[in-house]
Amino acid sequence: MLRPGKSSPCRYALAVSALALISLVTPPALSHDAPKGWNYPFACCSGYDCREVPKKAISERPQGYVIERTGEIVTYHDARVKTSPDGEYHWCSVGGAEDTRTICLFVPSRSY
Repeated sequence: MLRPGKSSPCRYALAVSALALISLVTPPALSHDAPKGWNYPFACCSGYDCREVPKKAISERPQGYVIERTGEIVTYHDARVKTSPDGEYHWCSVGGAEDTRTICLFVPSRSY
């Protein structure tokens, strides 16, 4: 007979098995590495959304950063703008496509 407040060994085993199964079928929340070895944050990248882009792919205008490929303007104070750890431009777009909106934009820090 079980005492009040005590779980049966069977219930415990069932709970442990359920947690193990969930951990096996749930994909890990991983980011991927930039070419120079730092990790793109998961909020910016689902493993394929980000890539380093040449300096000419992003231009700076009074309105903000312009993604030359799409014409999208990301203002300087937009939360999607991040400082690039390696001093290069990195663009994260939906699905990693060249014609979709920006998720994050990593830009070199400005020298004064």
